[in-house]
Amino acid sequence: MKNAERLANLALAGLTMAPLVVKVDPNLNVVLTACLTVYVGCYRSVKPTPPSETMSNEHAMRFPFVGSAMLLSLFLLFKFLSKDLVNAVLTFYFFVLGIIALSATILPTIKRFLPKHWNEDLIIWHFPFFRSFEIEFTRSQIIAAIPGTFFCSWYALQKHWLANNILGLAFCIQGIEMLSLGSFKTGAILLAGLFVYDIFWVFFTPVMVSVAKSFDAPIKLLFPTADSTRPFSMLGLGDIVIPGIFVALALRYDVSRGKERQYFKSAFLGYTVGVVLTIVVMNWFQAAQPALLYIVPAVIGFLAAHCIWNGEVGPLLEFDESKMAVVESSEDKPSKKVE
Repeated sequence: MKNAERLANLALAGLTMAPLVVKVDPNLNVVLTACLTVYVGCYRSVKPTPPSETMSNEHAMRFPFVGSAMLLSLFLLFKFLSKDLVNAVLTFYFFVLGIIALSATILPTIKRFLPKHWNEDLIIWHFPFFRSFEIEFTRSQIIAAIPGTFFCSWYALQKHWLANNILGLAFCIQGIEMLSLGSFKTGAILLAGLFVYDIFWVFFTPVMVSVAKSFDAPIKLLFPTADSTRPFSMLGLGDIVIPGIFVALALRYDVSRGKERQYFKSAFLGYTVGVVLTIVVMNWFQAAQPALLYIVPAVIGFLAAHCIWNGEVGPLLEFDESKMAVVESSEDKPSKKVE
């Protein structure tokens, strides 16, 4: 890990903890936290092998409709059922999901201090009565799951904003690291669809804001404020992950061409500008804003302008990550399986 990446990890950890001991301006906190999370997730997404699965254009087109159906379903559940009951079910779901995400996030740090074969040898566990279903894991993953389980238990019991944020950041980092758009064409389709999705559900209906306020789960980051009537500013995880996977694709594109973060810098600068614009407009109008309204044009616009300036529109649009021929490193491939 390069020094810049290590510093970004430390800065993100420090910024997350800072409101416990000092007063941090929530607007500055939103911008720095979002940008550092995208930065960390992007560098973690660079792998020695191309992704085994990438998103297709058809999936990208359907994504806003699937997201709308899920959002509307949650809105109706909160409207017609007990909020406590819905949130209790969601707490259990995110308890399990949180253990997986948090364990995967801290695993690279933990595995360096464990025996090498603990990171490589796979253990296969078969479900009782369903022998055809199995789970593969390593001893290192079991060790990483121990602090993850204790932490998620604290979150489930206390619902502290710090626990919420740490789990939310783990979800964001894992999302950016693991999800692959495959190509910039697919990325543009996805971002354009969610651009319209975000505007519609925030400006034209009360659904998005209502669900965000009712949903007691780590689907948003909470930033403490000094305002007793509004104790927290919020930023949805989708406003980090969705543009983040596009920025990460730009970084992997640079790596595949042997370039030193050429287009990554443009896309990341666009993301930063988009987040800042969101905060400025939100404070100007004192109303919730669809962050993707500002982030999507900024990310795509900055990257497109840089690409056009360099005269490399064709190669960028033709890039297909699933067809990259990269030799797998033997260190990243499990050596054997253990029943």
